[in-house]
Amino acid sequence: MKLEIGRIKIKDIQFGDRTFVQDGVLTVDKEALAAFLKEDERIKDVSFDIARPGEKVRIIPVKDVIEPRVKVEGTGAGFPGVTTKPSQCGQGRTHVLYGAAVVTVGDIVGFQEGVIDMWGEGARWTPFSKTYNLTVDIQVVEGLDTHTHEETVRLAGLRAAEFVGQAGKDVEPDEILTYEMGGIFEEAAKYPNLPKVLYVEMMITQGLLHDTYIYGVNAQHILPTLMHPNEELDGAVISGNCVAACDKITTYQHQNNSVILDLYEQHGKEINFLGVVMVPEHTTLTGKLRASDYTLKLAKMLGADGVIVSEEGYGNPDSDLLMICKKCENAGIKTVLITDECAGWDGMSQGLADTVPEAVAVVSCGNVSHVVTLPPADKVIGDAESIAVLAGGWKGALLEDGTLQCELNAVIGSTSEIGYHYVTCREY
Repeated sequence: MKLEIGRIKIKDIQFGDRTFVQDGVLTVDKEALAAFLKEDERIKDVSFDIARPGEKVRIIPVKDVIEPRVKVEGTGAGFPGVTTKPSQCGQGRTHVLYGAAVVTVGDIVGFQEGVIDMWGEGARWTPFSKTYNLTVDIQVVEGLDTHTHEETVRLAGLRAAEFVGQAGKDVEPDEILTYEMGGIFEEAAKYPNLPKVLYVEMMITQGLLHDTYIYGVNAQHILPTLMHPNEELDGAVISGNCVAACDKITTYQHQNNSVILDLYEQHGKEINFLGVVMVPEHTTLTGKLRASDYTLKLAKMLGADGVIVSEEGYGNPDSDLLMICKKCENAGIKTVLITDECAGWDGMSQGLADTVPEAVAVVSCGNVSHVVTLPPADKVIGDAESIAVLAGGWKGALLEDGTLQCELNAVIGSTSEIGYHYVTCREY
């Protein structure tokens, strides 16, 4: 399977009377976009704004972030099974408005939404302080139940990204990245002496608005499933969850999964990258046992020498992470775990809710409980007072002068467990 990603580098966004890209500037016709989104009768009103890197702008509460794209060759246009009919993605060519993002904002449904600061201390913690953000603030009609409200807002963000992405259809990309990998046996024959490495990607699928979708299927209802890495890079996986903002894997991060990109970089050099196993995270012991056993079975069937396991969320999913680790290690399959920690404000509490002695290679993406002080913004897109009810915030977190105090829990993507963030280590 061969996928070409054509990057059209965006260096600014502005509003105009049509939607197009010229000389790196994305112009958006917000009246046309509003009319397009309001074709969904569940949307009462929608408004747009622009947040640029370095501006003293705060966006809150953020629901999802999506990269605008358009399929120009091959199947799998849009978000297959969600905004378009189900069709195989991960092949052909997709043009990306690289550096731009659609950020959805709106009334809180689930409390685990987040904040993006485009400047200063807050910008240090979120990768979306570096993107040119088109914010989409959605108001739904009265009377929608919680799940329908959430579905409406998230679908609007995906459709907005498709609408904007069309601007790149006939634009010559600044660079083209190629991701190509054949069948498992074909790749094994090419690289017989390289260790076979499988990526195990855990996904929040706990219900109550904690959901992830693959080709439009709620992953809560699947067994661990093998995917070609190109599929996730090309829009097969979307966020539909209200997990804590710090380690919520947004749709944008699925489209640019750091683990997949890093493993691709080493494929055929240091490792033989086998593919991605998408693993649902369940709240029940039965579900955890079933998913971890099935993951081990797939790893053994594929002949994996090692697995990299990334988590989404913390607390309850820590058990899934450690179950997979223990079972793989005991079967002779080396594991590397990627997680974050909930270690308290002072960083001295136990970082994970579970542990096993087999977990000897663990990458920490930071402490979600770390408290940051964010200075007053010149402009707030959304509602700054919502911090009082967000995970990582509290009543009184917003000070009278507009200063915001919160845990990293409330900052979108700050401790992303696929490594798409700015947290790093330093020696003292």
